[in-house]
Amino acid sequence: MALSQDVQTFRVFVATWNVGGKSPNSDLNLDDILHTDQSDIYILGFQEIVPLNAGNVLVIEDNEPAAKWLALINQSLNKSSELASSGLKPTSSLGSSLFFSKYSLKKISKTFRTESGRRLKTCNCNLELERKQSKDLCFRCQQSHISEDEFSSEEDDDVPNGIDIPGISFPSSTNQMNYSLVAIKQMVGIFVTVWARKEHVQHIGHLRISCISRGIMGCLGNKGCISVSMSFHQTSFCFVCSHLASGEKEGDELRRNMDVIEILKNTQFPNICRSVHSRVPEKILEHDRVIWLGDLNYRIALSYSDTRKLLEENAWDALLDKDQLKIEREAGRVFKGWKEGKIYFAPTYKYSCNSDTYAGETKKSKKKRRTPAWCDRILWHGTGIRLLSYIRGESKFSDHRPVCATFLVDVDVVSGGLKKGLSGSNMKVRIEELLPPTRNLFIE
Repeated sequence: MALSQDVQTFRVFVATWNVGGKSPNSDLNLDDILHTDQSDIYILGFQEIVPLNAGNVLVIEDNEPAAKWLALINQSLNKSSELASSGLKPTSSLGSSLFFSKYSLKKISKTFRTESGRRLKTCNCNLELERKQSKDLCFRCQQSHISEDEFSSEEDDDVPNGIDIPGISFPSSTNQMNYSLVAIKQMVGIFVTVWARKEHVQHIGHLRISCISRGIMGCLGNKGCISVSMSFHQTSFCFVCSHLASGEKEGDELRRNMDVIEILKNTQFPNICRSVHSRVPEKILEHDRVIWLGDLNYRIALSYSDTRKLLEENAWDALLDKDQLKIEREAGRVFKGWKEGKIYFAPTYKYSCNSDTYAGETKKSKKKRRTPAWCDRILWHGTGIRLLSYIRGESKFSDHRPVCATFLVDVDVVSGGLKKGLSGSNMKVRIEELLPPTRNLFIE
């Protein structure tokens, strides 16, 4: 029987969270954020996983917080009563822990990959389909595999002993894991991970990662983005996790616009296909499905007092009319052709520590006052993407609230391949999650 392609629908979960330079404790529960046991693919992007100080930006990248976030994500996605130490040996001192942190993140990340995740294919083209439809198939090149070291986002092969992370558990076996780590990358404070159900990993290929620095002097990694490109079955995906220019002065939104323009212009993925007919995308907008997440830092173009008044009234539409990202998009100056879900949640920045109160509402936090804003956003580009929910989490861990989106995405699948149907429970969207909160946002 001749092979052909049909379209199947998969569920994709995306979350972005600026964690304010704080390293997580082992008792931080991500279940309420990740809505586990539902989606086929998880894309989780963080900003400021380390303090954006000169040591982290200019000297050596601290990977220990990233390892902690990996372990917490794994505990949420792969719940098991058999969590134990992975056998990583502690270093002799804090200094050596930091010195070897790059290697230990690489070693730790391997413990979160299923066996199929350790043998990700460079290309997942179907050779028989290529022969039959050589002029029409988007992905066509020779099949090959990459090793664990080549798959890793780190380049070094000589891996010394890892670091000990008190209170964090690692899986002793990957046999019972439902989700496998697919991609991981850190650039100073930006950290992105991609996870997939283990049965889907064999259909993921063309995995490439690109980093663009837009920080100090336009070239350091305290601001910028990490982009992940991959194919799933016969459809190309790109996930862009960014931290754009900060500031709430008039004109700062133009610097954020420029960050977006430069990221789209300069991001370039290597062509890893060997066929001269290859059409694997090399630029962000060449992908079939693109999702952009992160702390975009766009503010509300109102005074603090006017913003507070509208917030107390839950006047979302009036506030959104002054949202810089909405204004800039409608003017065609940034994200032209992109889409974002309707916002029904309160601004996600800036909160006092461990509080539901915006910073500045108490005498103690007044010097840290910022006009509340929807800094944390998720947008998408391309057809075949349908938004199911767009909500914020309520964890008080950071001065930002996490923002989450769930999508249904269409994927071209070769007939006879894996068929993934969505169960009734997976299709449900809780309407209460979409409604604005009615409580007073300014609790003294």
